[in-house]
Amino acid sequence: MVEHRYLGNSGLKVSEITYGNWVTHASQIDDSGAIATVHAALDAGITTFDTADTYANTAAEVVLGKALAGQRRASLEIFTKVYFPTGPKGPNDSGLSRKHIFESIDGSLQRLGTDYVDLYQAHRFDYETPLEETMQAFADLVRAGKALYIGVSEWTAEQLREGAALARELHVPFISNQPQYSMLWRVIEDRVVPTSEELGISQIVWSPMAQGVLSGKYLPGQPVPAGSRATDEKSGAHFIQRFLRDDVLTAVQRLEPIAGDCGLTMPQLAIAWVLQNKNVAAALVGASRPEQIASNVAASGVTLDADVMAAIDAALGDVVERDPQNTYEVSPKSRPA
Repeated sequence: MVEHRYLGNSGLKVSEITYGNWVTHASQIDDSGAIATVHAALDAGITTFDTADTYANTAAEVVLGKALAGQRRASLEIFTKVYFPTGPKGPNDSGLSRKHIFESIDGSLQRLGTDYVDLYQAHRFDYETPLEETMQAFADLVRAGKALYIGVSEWTAEQLREGAALARELHVPFISNQPQYSMLWRVIEDRVVPTSEELGISQIVWSPMAQGVLSGKYLPGQPVPAGSRATDEKSGAHFIQRFLRDDVLTAVQRLEPIAGDCGLTMPQLAIAWVLQNKNVAAALVGASRPEQIASNVAASGVTLDADVMAAIDAALGDVVERDPQNTYEVSPKSRPA
C-alpha cells in the first residue's frame, strides 16, 4: 500500500504516489478506461488526485469527477490548478487575475463534483497580474471554503519567497510547488528546494520518469516505439524531445542492472529516486491501464542506499540537466491566449 507524507509545513497528509491525469483522461484513454485506472489507484491506497482545468480543455476534470463519484470525500485529497486558458479563450480567460481565479474555481468545483478542493494551485507565475492581487484572491477562496490549501507550479525560488511572504500576511496556508523533477532533470535542486525547505513548502513532482524515457523503452539509434508518448502531440511529445538524444538514451540503459539489483523495474527505480528527496511530498504518476498503477505503487516506501544513489549518478554522468536557470524559463512572460 502507498505511504503518506505531510505536504509542506501543514497537517495535510498526501499519498506519496499521487495520481495525475494530465495526458490520459479525455485524451489517451476513454472514460471507462480512466475510471478503471482511478479505481485501481484507490484500491492500491492512493488517496491524492491531481488535475487542472486546462487538461483536455476542462474535460479531464469532468472524467476525474465521474471516477471519484460515490467515494467518501473526506478520505480523498483532490488538487486542481488555474492559469492556462480554457473555454472561448477571451482576454480574461487565462492568468491569475482575481476575475479568472474566481470564475475558474467555480468551474472546476462543478466539473469535479465537489464543494471544495484540498489544494488549489497557480499553474504558472503570472507576470501580468500583481502578485498581491493573486494572493488576495487565493486567500478569499480559502476563507470561502472553496480551497483548503494553496500551492503553485513551476515557480522560481524568488517567486516562492515573495508568495510565501504575502501568504503569511494574509494567513493563507501556502504549502506546495509542482515542478518537473527526475533523475535526468534536477534543475530545482540548487535554488528551489533549499528555498522551499526554508519556507515550509513541499514539492509535488511531475514527470518523475522523464516522460517515460526512464522506463528504458526508448533505445539509442532506434526509432521511437509506435504509439508511445513521443509520437503523440496530445501527450506531451514536445516535452520528451530534450531527452531523446542518443547520449541520454545510452546512459539510461546503464540504469537497468542497478534497478535489477534493487529488485525494481526501471519505472519503479525512477519513482523511488525522486522520493528519496525529503522535500518531495509526492511523485505524480499517470496510467492508461490499471496494471500500471500496481507496478508504480511498488515504489512507495522504497529506500535507496547511498551506494545505489551514487551508482545512478555515475551511470547518468553529464547527461543530467542541473542548470537552475531552467527554472526561470517555464512561466510565460505574457499570458497564453
